[in-house]
Amino acid sequence: MPAVELTPSEAARWAARAGLALPAERHAAVAAVADHIHDVVAVLRELDFADVPPAAAYHTAQDADHTAQEEPHAAV
Repeated sequence: MPAVELTPSEAARWAARAGLALPAERHAAVAAVADHIHDVVAVLRELDFADVPPAAAYHTAQDADHTAQEEPHAAV
């Protein structure tokens, strides 16, 4: 849970700042969803990814099979 929860009036202010029209009856719901998202992100930030290679280094078995089957391109 965030240290300070987002209030409905703050949700309205951030929506207006982003150029979004947010009806008054949606302020509380948007604030609640934003708080939930903050809770999930806080959990993700606690995970240790030190031993995980970047996504660009990951190749699926299907990618490896496809690469092995490709024929070299002829020089033009």
